[in-house]
This record gives sequence, structure tokens and C-alpha cells, in this order.
Amino acid sequence: MSEEPTKDQNVIYIGRKPVMSYVLAVITSLNMPDVDALVLKARGRAITTAVDVAEITRRRFVDTIKVDRIEIGTEEVEGMDGRARNVSTIEIDLKR
Repeated sequence: MSEEPTKDQNVIYIGRKPVMSYVLAVITSLNMPDVDALVLKARGRAITTAVDVAEITRRRFVDTIKVDRIEIGTEEVEGMDGRARNVSTIEIDLKR
């Protein structure tokens, strides 16, 4: 089993911003001297953006980075109407 980064600065939450905004955040984080690993976290429709961020970063900008682990799951979230909904989640670990 792989070690998860313990610092919150090593986690990038993917949302509604453009893909290249997150790619820039990944590259900036990886350029910090004490960061060798990052975790991309996304839920629902942002999952496709998280996969795009990992692949664009790995193929175009930082070819030394590897996808270490991918974990998928489901969270139960309360909707606006008060009912529980299941939302898919993904965590992508990137390491040098």
C-alpha cells in the first residue's frame, strides 16, 4: 500500500474551473522543494476534469511524474431537497 501525503497542501480539489487552471496548480505545487507527491480529488462531474488534469500534466509538461494510485468510491450527499444522493468520487495520486 502506498503512503498518502499528510499535508493538506499536497491535495488539489478539482471543481468547475478550466482544466489548465488545475494543471498550473499541479505544476506549481510540484516545483516546491519539499513536494514529491500530490493527490487530485474530485466528485461527480468533476471526475473527468481530474483525469484530464492528470493526463495533460503527465504527457505535456512533467514527464517524470507517474500515476501512483487511483481510488474510486461513492459518497452519500444530502441534496437540496433533503434527500440523500450517491455521488461518485476519485482520488488520483501523482508521484515523481
